[in-house]
Amino acid sequence: MTDSTRLFTPTRRGLLAGAAAGFGALALGGAFLPGAAGAAEETPRRGGVLKLGIGGGSTTDTLDPRKLTDWVPVNQAYMLMNGLIEINWHNEAEPELFESWEAKPGAVEWVFRVRKGVSFHNGKPLTVEDVIYSINLHRGDTTSAARAIAEQIKDVKKLSDSEVGITLSSGNADLPFVLSDYHFLVVPDGFTDWNHPVGTGPFKFESYDPGVRSRFVRNENYWKPGCANVDAVEVIVINDIAARTNAMMSGQVHAINRLDFKTVDLLKRNPKLQVIRSAGGQHFTFLMDCTQKPFTDNNIRLALKYAIDREQMLKTALRGYGRIGNDQPIPSSDRFFAKELPQRPYDPDKAKFYLKQAGLSDLKVTLSASDAAFAGAVDAAAIYRSSAAPAGIDITIKREPADGYWDNVWMKAPFAMSYWGGRPTADQMFSIAYLSSSVQNDTHWRNERFDALLLEARALLDDARRREIYFDLQKMVSDEGGAVIPMFGDYLDAASLKVKGIRPHPMFNFMGARLAERVWLEA
Repeated sequence: MTDSTRLFTPTRRGLLAGAAAGFGALALGGAFLPGAAGAAEETPRRGGVLKLGIGGGSTTDTLDPRKLTDWVPVNQAYMLMNGLIEINWHNEAEPELFESWEAKPGAVEWVFRVRKGVSFHNGKPLTVEDVIYSINLHRGDTTSAARAIAEQIKDVKKLSDSEVGITLSSGNADLPFVLSDYHFLVVPDGFTDWNHPVGTGPFKFESYDPGVRSRFVRNENYWKPGCANVDAVEVIVINDIAARTNAMMSGQVHAINRLDFKTVDLLKRNPKLQVIRSAGGQHFTFLMDCTQKPFTDNNIRLALKYAIDREQMLKTALRGYGRIGNDQPIPSSDRFFAKELPQRPYDPDKAKFYLKQAGLSDLKVTLSASDAAFAGAVDAAAIYRSSAAPAGIDITIKREPADGYWDNVWMKAPFAMSYWGGRPTADQMFSIAYLSSSVQNDTHWRNERFDALLLEARALLDDARRREIYFDLQKMVSDEGGAVIPMFGDYLDAASLKVKGIRPHPMFNFMGARLAERVWLEA
């Protein structure tokens, strides 16, 4: 995408004032051409079978948009279905099945126009009713992981055959970013067959074995120009990082995600491969369940935060492919990042001080660890164990199997490893992972003042006041929350040079989980 097609910037004013005219023109102006570095000079080629080796899958996976929790099902879902709004290369919200939108003053009432000329894989035309049903999957009495961010939606109604009205409980000029969440995928009105999804996406369902493999074939009637270039996509789930890397090196697959940080430089030296590095909001976490002892005591939580050597972990576990974290999830690239918040150092003596405040002279805890959390997670756990020892903290590492980790360990073990892929706005990140009512609040940390301030910031149009509030929220999570966040890691993928149209993206691995839609294979 060239700068000439970027008709707005992702400011609140731009989202409100420029939506209706700007986004319509953007959609008509070819905004969805494949995003290769140099894509303007290359013409996409049709044909071939794209083979992807993806880590982050489980036999318990589902393609139900409400229950997407890891990289494999998210990528597969985007192959079959479209979202309402997508995030582009510049971290801006741009049209997908919503082709334009506008907000009334105060950003409480919104009007979204549904794209015309789009059909589902079964031939059914896309309607307003389909969109309303798909949004309502995440509202009310639901187990949806997006329930917390959908709670602000007070009403969704049909305004006409082409328009949807959304009313919020309070103003939120960031609503288009909220609706870009990967759970808000569109299916036909009343659809429930999640073993065989029907969407409007670039590929149609052929076969699906959860946690093992899938095959989807091109949607010949796909509505995005220059996309859905390959005849079929085969996804092979390869959770073991060594096996995934070997599959890439041997040519069994065309691309892999989540590279082993230790082998990135080796892959870079292979003349047949390309390594794609994307900086974003991905961060790695050590989760303390704030409802289970000893983590109910914030002194214990602070002791563990001071007992981790972040510099060593970044250098050793990530090989420098990332940035230091400060126990809060907002990255330095976010406009509301709290740069004035002092960086928490590695300080075993201060960790001992907080243990003493908790009435202890030492501490023994068990950490559930698995490379399902991120490549090198078990190594990171070992580094944590070593750095915590001088503080009198004995960490026993319980190595968990990758398969079933997100169902059996995450949000269940008292002390466990995890990751977050980041979100395009601070509100969205806080809402989905730290709001008390969120079903994905994975530290079970609940704070009424935090909840109230988050809702207040969401409705404000005064960026200066919002900045003050987001500083307070980041400080609260860093000082009181249950997540140790030692580092942000770059998204690292590898692909054969035969794969064209691939480029970095600020949201997630594999071009925001949309690689299959956009790339093509060299003849």
